[in-house]
Amino acid sequence: MLVAAIATLLFTNPDAAVAAMIDGSQSAVELAMSLVALYAFWLGFFAILEKLGISNVIAKLLRPLLRFLFKDIDDESQKYITMNMSANLLGLGNAATPMGINAINRLSKDKTFATSNMIMMIVISATSLQLLPSTVIGLRATHGSVAPASFLPASIVATVLSTVLGILLVKLFSRLFPDEKYAAKLEKKRLASLSAPKEKKAKRPLRRKRSEA
Repeated sequence: MLVAAIATLLFTNPDAAVAAMIDGSQSAVELAMSLVALYAFWLGFFAILEKLGISNVIAKLLRPLLRFLFKDIDDESQKYITMNMSANLLGLGNAATPMGINAINRLSKDKTFATSNMIMMIVISATSLQLLPSTVIGLRATHGSVAPASFLPASIVATVLSTVLGILLVKLFSRLFPDEKYAAKLEKKRLASLSAPKEKKAKRPLRRKRSEA
């Protein structure tokens, strides 16, 4: 379909088609460069926060909230979760992704299934509570919007509602299906598979040797 449309444009009005392709590629490069600059700034900003130890301070400030959301997590996991939440609050989805991956790696250590903490982390990162969606604001400003932040109230309401709903659902299902119960079920299944009697292989009857003449 796309090939047919391009072929039609080239045969009917090749000058307009070539001009549109050049303009589109130029706009794409300009947009990519503006986003690269934006993400380079914020990623560098978070790297400086981590080097200065400010991320640990933010983690301490958010510790009561993290204790409510997550059960029995270490300080390293708290730091990554805090950085992920901070990046999402600023609307930096791509900057939040590596922090979320590091947090999931820490939370999944020595685990054979998705725990409530892991699911909560995924839900919080996916719903992405945003107080300042800087990426969208940057996109709108790049395309010449007169009021690039005019959607801010609607964005805050939508992300707050989705995050609260996600947290409530995770809390509900973690009570209905607790990790300890599922872990005990997996352990029981593993022990049953180990203690199951192995099938005895049928032995072939040995052929009697012919007596020597």
